[in-house]
Amino acid sequence: MVEPEASEGRSLGRSAQELAEQVKGLVQTEIALARQEMTGQTRELGMAGGMGGAAAGLAVMSAGTATAGLVLLLAEKTPPWIAAFAVSGAYAGGAAVLARRARQKAEQIGVPSPDQAIGILKDAAQQVTGS
Repeated sequence: MVEPEASEGRSLGRSAQELAEQVKGLVQTEIALARQEMTGQTRELGMAGGMGGAAAGLAVMSAGTATAGLVLLLAEKTPPWIAAFAVSGAYAGGAAVLARRARQKAEQIGVPSPDQAIGILKDAAQQVTGS
C-alpha cells in the first residue's frame, strides 16, 4: 500500500502547496499577458478613433477655409448656389471616405480581448483537471 508521502520524501500537503504556488504564478503571469494584450489593442483602437476624429476635423477645416474660394471660382461659370452645393458635396464625399476607412480599421481590430492569455489558461485548466 502506498503511504501518503511522496516517493521523494515530500508530504502530500507540501506537494499541494507547491501546486497552488505554481498555479498562482501561472495566473499572475497570464493576467500580466492579458493586460499587455488589452493595452496593445486599445492603443490600436485609439488610432482608429484618431482617424475618425481627423476625418471630422478635416471636414470642418476645409469647409471653413476653402469653401468661399471654390464657390467664387465655380460661380464664374454657374449660378453661385449650384457652386456652393457642388463644393459641399465634394467635402461630404471626402469625409465619408475617411469615416469608412476609420470604421473598417476599427472592425479589423475588433473588441479588445486577451485571446492569447485566455487560451493558455484554458489549456492549463485542462491539464490540471486531466480532461
